[in-house]
Amino acid sequence: MRKLGIAALGAAAALTLAGCASGGEAAPEEGAEIRVWLVGTDTPDAAREYLVETFEEEHPGSTLVIEEQSWDGLVDRLTTSLSGSDSPDVVEVGNTQASAFTSAGAFLDLTEYYDELGGDDLLPGFVEAGSYDGRFYAAPLYSGSRLVFYKKDALAAAGLSVPTTLDEYIANGEALAAANPGKSGIWWPGQDWYNALPYIWENGGEVAVPDGDQWDAQLSSPDSVAGLEQVQQVMTTASRAPKDANETSPEVGFCDGTTLQLSAPSWVKWSILAPADAEAPGCPDQEENLGVYALPGIDGGAAQVFAGGSNVGVSAKSAHPELAVDALKIILSDGFQTIYGENGLVPAKLSLADTLGADEVAQAIAAAAGNAKLTPASPKWADVEAAGILQDLFVEIAQGGDVQALAEAADEEIEAILNS
Repeated sequence: MRKLGIAALGAAAALTLAGCASGGEAAPEEGAEIRVWLVGTDTPDAAREYLVETFEEEHPGSTLVIEEQSWDGLVDRLTTSLSGSDSPDVVEVGNTQASAFTSAGAFLDLTEYYDELGGDDLLPGFVEAGSYDGRFYAAPLYSGSRLVFYKKDALAAAGLSVPTTLDEYIANGEALAAANPGKSGIWWPGQDWYNALPYIWENGGEVAVPDGDQWDAQLSSPDSVAGLEQVQQVMTTASRAPKDANETSPEVGFCDGTTLQLSAPSWVKWSILAPADAEAPGCPDQEENLGVYALPGIDGGAAQVFAGGSNVGVSAKSAHPELAVDALKIILSDGFQTIYGENGLVPAKLSLADTLGADEVAQAIAAAAGNAKLTPASPKWADVEAAGILQDLFVEIAQGGDVQALAEAADEEIEAILNS
């Protein structure tokens, strides 16, 4: 999932109105325009072209228009659009945002189409994120576990090897920073809470767990605090990233040489290797120097990392629900999803895992995906993200604040939202 830019509090209440409808009154399908909201630039141009061309070939006289959205402020825009009379037909949401909309009735019930969309071949964790009260509303779109990207020459120059434990990873980052003044041995801007989750989980902690019909936030538990103290160690000794910055554009530091290692979603490989004349240029000349491995766990093996990615659903207020479902079927088709795999994104279907290839990145993705986890499965989790609680927490941790006190304050804020 991606970072939310504005508060989503009250989103469920606003969207409940949309839930009263089981889909817009179907207009004549001939000549219809289907609007698809895709977020950010992760979906490759080839996949977008495949969707448009396939849909329009299958539905002569109708058109499909892709409207790209930004992650910042997405929940607010969706809350307004999905409950209005001019709703888009198919929408992408981050996997941790999905439950906020499924629980509010903003998406068309897709339970009858479950098998046609992929059935048990779909990524199970994302199916769970897109389901509510035993019904299926939002299918997986793609996933991408976080990997560690590094400069091979920097690691070799420091006499270091790929680490096999989390402690070794931290030590390597500190050694690289010490040997290269002004450069990040592990690039970690303060707002980036996604990369902190493995440290919490590997030490036996959790962010929040269900306790009856309530949620118990656990960032201040001894196990979680142990992980947060490791996070602070990395942020203050191995990273030279701004303490109040976010995690966008990680390829910039790698390409200008100020980042020697970074943990980021698997698709960042393509940002790093983007052509120099691209809208967001990378450094393809560094391909031979680009190494990758799965973040190691505290006792070896792959660490438990956050499974980033998206779900996709049909608006409950789509004016053309049948056509919208047909577009969704194309998005979940092998042809469309193979393009994701070939571009380093984990496809929505388990059977297409081999489309990721067999190179170093594909092997690291496979290792990381086996231990990937999601955020607490609460319909109000999107509100926690939107309130900036975790972003603020890790900025203060990066600035050297008291971890225990900060975690206790964050727990109170998280519980106030999840249990409201």
